[in-house]
Amino acid sequence: MANVIKLRRGLDINLIGKAEEKLTELSNCEEFALVPEAFVGITPKVVVHEGDVVKAGDALFVNKAFPEEKFASPVSGTVTAIVRGERRKVLCVKVRADLNQQYVDFGIKNVDELTSEEVKKSLLDAGLFGYMNQLPYAIATNPSTTPKAIFVSALRDMPLAGNFEYELKGNEEAFQTGISALAKIAKVYLGVGKNQSNQTLLSAKNAEVNVFDGKCPAGNVGVQINHIDPVNKGEVVWTVDPSAVIFFGRLFLTGKVDLRKKVAVAGSEVKDPSYVEVLVGTPLKAILEGNLKQTEHVRILNGNPLTGIKSSIEDYLHAHVSEVTVIPEGDNVDELLGWIMPRTKQYSANHSYFSWLFGKKAYNLDARIKGGERHMIMSGEYDKVLPMDIYSEYLIKAIIAGDIDKQEQLGIYEVSPEDFALAEFVDSSKLPLQKIVREGLNTLRKENA
Repeated sequence: MANVIKLRRGLDINLIGKAEEKLTELSNCEEFALVPEAFVGITPKVVVHEGDVVKAGDALFVNKAFPEEKFASPVSGTVTAIVRGERRKVLCVKVRADLNQQYVDFGIKNVDELTSEEVKKSLLDAGLFGYMNQLPYAIATNPSTTPKAIFVSALRDMPLAGNFEYELKGNEEAFQTGISALAKIAKVYLGVGKNQSNQTLLSAKNAEVNVFDGKCPAGNVGVQINHIDPVNKGEVVWTVDPSAVIFFGRLFLTGKVDLRKKVAVAGSEVKDPSYVEVLVGTPLKAILEGNLKQTEHVRILNGNPLTGIKSSIEDYLHAHVSEVTVIPEGDNVDELLGWIMPRTKQYSANHSYFSWLFGKKAYNLDARIKGGERHMIMSGEYDKVLPMDIYSEYLIKAIIAGDIDKQEQLGIYEVSPEDFALAEFVDSSKLPLQKIVREGLNTLRKENA
């Protein structure tokens, strides 16, 4: 029987535009792009040139520090552009897809007969190893690390997040195969929600299943690690998105790199919130074409409203993204008397508006901060929504002050930026907490290198 962990802190934000569980067909896409920025912590070295012909599974770039860690093309076709930014930073590698897709054959493998090193080598050769992240530092892991455990969270509970149970339909065998492969490397912990009923999740083999009963961010893998097996200095754990587990399983079952997944297209500015089955690197233009209520004054996000990356219609689907969200930007809003109005249609976590008197309902929130950044207020707000055994406000102060010893004492090794997404939402000081945590982790990684 699965272990049930009750969480008493958190906050569920109900927004308009949740994706309906149906698939919407997309027209054929001609061009795809793999974005190195989606793999946090790597320095990409491009191994193809414009005009090269590649198959799905061929490497487009590698991790400069670990050249054996490759990143596979999602499609076969011709490399059309290597887009660079300032200081020649690689922004993306574009591939024009063939009409008939060709795949690199990595060979069908029986996971039960493989060793830990053989599983690692298979993932490295296929360009999938970098889809695993690690704590500490919340970055893409590398072959030099040895995890004490691997954590997979199948619970997505951020606002407008996609439902993994819907994505799992038809991919049950691949998911179980991926879990079994990871179990060859280290003990696997699978986190699920109390309302999830898919037996592939609840009865997963070769993994310890833990049921999390609580509000958002119960689905955050960092929260789950904190309650099961916290990370201490010198230890490493790997975290894997459940979509990537399916990618791994397909590799062993078919011998091919297949980066298809169901992605939720959600938000109040989407005409028909639903799911689309797309490849990693699909243009957002193709995903959103004809499905926006307006094209101006909107914010397009690679991800959900709390942790998603601000994007444009010309960008591409990132590797770890399970939803594309479109919400109002709010830059054209002109409110009479501003905050002093009752705001019965606005949401407030601390009941500042009268909207809470009308019971539970879905809200249409825009991207405005609604106030300027100010001095940090030690009010205990973070602890109300962050169900982790850390002193979150003191940790943020230590990061801002640059006190590395204090950061280590306060548990920076076991957090990631997304753990502070809800705290950032309710923060009266309007501080960019996720950015602060990321900068702190980057500084710590350089100091410990």
